[in-house]
Amino acid sequence: MNILIIGDIVGRPGRKILQHYLSKIINENQVEFVIANAENAAGGRGLNREVMQELLGLGIDVLTMGNHVWDNKEILTFIDNEPRLVRPANYPPGTPGQGWHLYKGGFNQRIAVINVSGRVFMTPLDCPFRTVEEILTMTNDADYIIVDFHAEATSEKQALAYYFDGRVTAVTGTHTHIQTADEMILPGGTAYITDLGMTGPSDSILGMDRNMVIKKLTTQLPVRLEVAKGAMQLQGIILSVDEKSKKAVGIKRISYHLAD
Repeated sequence: MNILIIGDIVGRPGRKILQHYLSKIINENQVEFVIANAENAAGGRGLNREVMQELLGLGIDVLTMGNHVWDNKEILTFIDNEPRLVRPANYPPGTPGQGWHLYKGGFNQRIAVINVSGRVFMTPLDCPFRTVEEILTMTNDADYIIVDFHAEATSEKQALAYYFDGRVTAVTGTHTHIQTADEMILPGGTAYITDLGMTGPSDSILGMDRNMVIKKLTTQLPVRLEVAKGAMQLQGIILSVDEKSKKAVGIKRISYHLAD
């Protein structure tokens, strides 16, 4: 079974390149389940209902989020009623939405998708290690367990992957928008990559207009950043899992490009 996991979608350019390539990637790689991080999908800031429905309509099965989950307040009107949307599970109890969910993939395979946020150089939420540990007590029915670890520090991402090696199918990093070249299968059989990369404008700084970012950094003045225009990229991985052993047997980086 092949699972496509897509790096952070940024604004309209990210959605445009998905429209162009997603069905092609699914067909050519015999993908049976698709996960994508959508915390920057609506104008580069959060997610609204229209954009969520657009992405799900393209064939994405699950949308994960991150530290920008609340940037677009409209999400509060639908996050409790959409099982295909998960936000970081280590927000305090009572926070709207869900941090994990169990889905059915091809041939009735049961796939648990967990979303957690890091704490190093980020808002210190509840412990992601303890949060995933607690969730695993409720995933006995899952054939595969995919963790989207939305974190800044490479060390924290690696530590969580090794901590749960052999107990989850994959730990895939998001948040930094730069695809890393360290995809591997750990000794216990868990697939890992520090960051899936970004699906959005390639001629940019992390998806934002580069001139605005440079102005902000060089002047220290307040600048409202906007999603860049121009060429686009789609990045992520194809995760291959064995349906008998339930282990990851392959992880392949993908990177597609499209001119404006």
